[in-house]
Amino acid sequence: MKALIIDDERLARQELKKLLTPFKEIEIVGEAENSDTAIECIEKHKPDVIFLDIQMPGKNGFELLEEISALPEIIFVTAYDEYAIRAFEVNALDYLLKPVQASRLNETVKKLLQKEVSEKTENKNNFPTLNDDDQVFVKDGEKCWFVKLSNIRLFESEGNYVRVYFDTNKPLILRSLNNLDEKLNNKTFFRASRKHIVNLKWVDSIESWFNGGLMVKLKGGEQVEISRRQAAKLKDMMSL
Repeated sequence: MKALIIDDERLARQELKKLLTPFKEIEIVGEAENSDTAIECIEKHKPDVIFLDIQMPGKNGFELLEEISALPEIIFVTAYDEYAIRAFEVNALDYLLKPVQASRLNETVKKLLQKEVSEKTENKNNFPTLNDDDQVFVKDGEKCWFVKLSNIRLFESEGNYVRVYFDTNKPLILRSLNNLDEKLNNKTFFRASRKHIVNLKWVDSIESWFNGGLMVKLKGGEQVEISRRQAAKLKDMMSL
């Protein structure tokens, strides 16, 4: 897996590289000390995973994520514990506190590699792109549904699961959002963020939001924030 380390402290980058040395499955393809350099590195190397500091000069780690269209796995590495909830709201894989302990990093890498294997298995068993009129089988515990894709208004990532919104139901399925994104018709289903895929035919209203983003309200009542980068992509895709 190609990895990128983004941290404004050179010693912190060196220490993390040293700690990652035993993991031969991970190749450090680049480093960045700020968001501007990081964006260039991400576009150049297209990493599978980013080890990301939060507090940096200029844009912080969360603002950086709003600027990129790539969707690598994100592992936050920070000295501050107060951002943990927000980190998982942007679907980060893990949240490491500095100084990073080797045993804790080992747990993170194990989780990362397990997810990679799971997604490769999903991709291997992939069906062709699904159309809006196709029906899909959804199972959550003992409950089962056979649902037409056009009736699904939202997919929301929750860890290794995805919550599926249709009618009054919100079942959880063991699936990754990235895998679903590859199978769905992108003219109908739009990747709004790292955490959401929305059915554009279910959009009730759109309004401007903070930092150049958009807030989308669906006909089912859900509200989904679209980052500035994805908002620009949506405007390009939908404008005359």
